[in-house]
Amino acid sequence: MRAIEISKPGGPEVLVAATRDKPAPSGSEILVRVAAAGVNRPDCFQRQGAYPPPKGASDIPGLEIAGEVVEVGETASRFKPGDKVCALVAGGGYAEYCVVDETNALPAPKGLTMMEAAALPETYFTVWHNVFQRCGLKAGESFLVHGGTSGIGTTAIQLAKAFGARVLATAGSDAKCEAMRELGADLSINYKETDFVEAVKEETGGKGVNLILDMVGGDYISRNYQAASVDGRIVQIAFLNGRKAEADFSLLMTKRLTHTGSTLRARDVAFKAQIADELRQQVWPLLNERKVLPVMDSIFPLAQASAAHQRMEDGEHIGKIVLDAG
Repeated sequence: MRAIEISKPGGPEVLVAATRDKPAPSGSEILVRVAAAGVNRPDCFQRQGAYPPPKGASDIPGLEIAGEVVEVGETASRFKPGDKVCALVAGGGYAEYCVVDETNALPAPKGLTMMEAAALPETYFTVWHNVFQRCGLKAGESFLVHGGTSGIGTTAIQLAKAFGARVLATAGSDAKCEAMRELGADLSINYKETDFVEAVKEETGGKGVNLILDMVGGDYISRNYQAASVDGRIVQIAFLNGRKAEADFSLLMTKRLTHTGSTLRARDVAFKAQIADELRQQVWPLLNERKVLPVMDSIFPLAQASAAHQRMEDGEHIGKIVLDAG
């Protein structure tokens, strides 16, 4: 099969076309003929040598796919050949074929193209686990998402609004702020022009927000403590501005803050299956009814994966970047 390999750690140019053996499903696995694969920031980190695949996972990059089931393992029963699915994988997405445990796959939502379906798993699993399972966002609460026009951000805005939260979001341009408003954000903050801490305090009457989803890190950590409400929660999913920071930790005590975080890729199949089950029950109906939708930035042929990574790293995208593997 055709696949994209990382020839050595480095820039987007180290992604090269290769030929690999087609994988075979076993047990509860399914083999998917990949129509499309999502591009995510962790793919770039892996390419740079900073985010190796978990033990046993494919070294081929790519954490989410959509396509057609072509073969099933001996104990697989949820899907049959011909079914259209999207799935969260621990690696191997940038290829013509990919295996995944059937419990980590979901039916492709009605009316969505394969390109759109491939834009779902990584962001929806991540947002659902961190915002709703881990931090318990509730209707009526205020929610701040940094990087509001990223794949994670556009998903978080829509899901938080769908479940009744008041959403505040940050981005780095007026165009991106407008895009966030169109997705339902109640307040869009251009962080290059406005101090988001002051904007949050003004919007909330000085109370701060109940929950913050942060992928920035660095000096945002101390500023998030200032922007959070009493009993506020902060969930960390990345550190684009650095893993180390100086912060006034007394605010953890005086505000009774909870600062947590997680990574998803290395979690086991059973853990991801539990997220998939909740998504199927609570979120997939919203997708089928088109009440929430993936925001698509651009689509590149699989052979142009390096250009897709360059688009990701330029930081100008709004929504998801996807590879067409057809």
